[in-house]
Amino acid sequence: MTSSDTLAPVRPPAVELEGITKRFPGVVANHDIRVTIEPGTVHAIVGENGAGKSTLMKILYGMQRPDEGHIRVNGADVVFRTPSDAIGAGIGMVHQHFMLADNLTVLENIVLGAEPSRFGRLNRAAARARILELAEGHGLRVDPDRPVEELGVGDRQRVEILKVLYRGARILILDEPTAVLVPQEVEELFANLRELVADGLTVIFISHKLGEVLDIADAITVIRLGTTVASVLPGDVTARRLAELMVGSELPTPETRDSTVTETVALRVTGLTVAERDGRNPLDHVSFEIHEGEILGIAGVEGNGQSELIEAIMGIRPAEGSITLGEHDIGGWPTSRRRAAGIGYIPEDRHRQGLLLEASLWENRVLGHQTVAPARKGIWINRRAARADTARIVRRYDVRTPGVDTLALALSGGNQQKLIVGREMSGDPKLLIAAHPTRGVDVGAQAAIWDHLREARAAGLAVLLVSADLEELIGLSDTLCVIYRGRLVARLDPGSVTPEQLGGHMTGAIERDET
Repeated sequence: MTSSDTLAPVRPPAVELEGITKRFPGVVANHDIRVTIEPGTVHAIVGENGAGKSTLMKILYGMQRPDEGHIRVNGADVVFRTPSDAIGAGIGMVHQHFMLADNLTVLENIVLGAEPSRFGRLNRAAARARILELAEGHGLRVDPDRPVEELGVGDRQRVEILKVLYRGARILILDEPTAVLVPQEVEELFANLRELVADGLTVIFISHKLGEVLDIADAITVIRLGTTVASVLPGDVTARRLAELMVGSELPTPETRDSTVTETVALRVTGLTVAERDGRNPLDHVSFEIHEGEILGIAGVEGNGQSELIEAIMGIRPAEGSITLGEHDIGGWPTSRRRAAGIGYIPEDRHRQGLLLEASLWENRVLGHQTVAPARKGIWINRRAARADTARIVRRYDVRTPGVDTLALALSGGNQQKLIVGREMSGDPKLLIAAHPTRGVDVGAQAAIWDHLREARAAGLAVLLVSADLEELIGLSDTLCVIYRGRLVARLDPGSVTPEQLGGHMTGAIERDET
């Protein structure tokens, strides 16, 4: 027996993508992409929005077919025609925009399509036992019987991860998994991911947070303009260098320290309360003011009342208390009148709340603004003016698109977001409600959105900024408040607070302050 006979067998790569090319009409989304992902590792894939990451992952998950190239999983050539084929090969994907049914429970969502049955009926006991086993084993706390519609974004993410683990996935694709998490939760997620890879699972980690990529990844692939431009190890590269590889520029910073706050109050909220039928108050006597030229940041773990606050101000959800925009009490106004009075709204979920994906860009430009110029002319939609103004937004906000007749679904996430930002900042609004304005966008789009917010603030716009990005909150805000269990519990100085301190207030770990 030779010494080579005693060596352990070499495991093949978990995933090999060779020469992957995918064309759409007028666009080459992927061109000759090559990626090798070793088993039992966290492999990060980074790149600008529109660089081709999503298309590549859809190909790996069986949602699209490549025009050229080969896929190997654990050394075997595979052809995926549907996601079911990929799931059968042990691949699971957690999408950035969650694929959950709000009217079903956590248990029903997790087992949907893979239901354990007994005598032809769903075996809830077996399903619950398996879900709780996975949840406890990986620190993914869930209540199997809770309706998904009651969950915050962070809880929904945990449900999505459990859903793919329940189906036996050994290769997990995670698309922007930390976008909604505070630092403590990110640490917990990373601990869970390290446990998964220690058990032999492989994680493909898609993120725009380059510091986190360097923290969690074992290897990094950079994609630019649809092709692979670099494969690096975290120890051999900095976040600044990664940004340069991605977009050819340095990392942006949200720092905004020159004050433009005036004495004029743009929005005054007093005793705002949202009550539910079960007696809970998801929003409980919240009061604050925003002045012209001021960005008021609201920090909080998802599900602590941020959505209810925004919906109450927008008139989407009934609320008690008073809301004053300028000199007008708008508490009894419908949403359309509040919009016409000068409230812009960037929603937290651009797909569910901000866009009609099957509609053109110019149609999306008038969405929510169809009662005012330039969208309206008499009782009709002014198509010519709407198209012209959409073209202006495309130029002003660098929305990369073939034209204003392109469907919104054809744009990358970052370009969709820039379209929404341009739409909501048009018409000289008095107040902008910006909910997670840079969620899921690359460093280039993020920098552009930050610049537009700074410029509008300097011109006197009042901004209510709700974000899970603590660097963004600290850097952009003039005033920073923390919401916890429906109440504003701390008012902090953005110039001195650290992300760790802010996260402590958000989770209740730091004693609550009086505001």
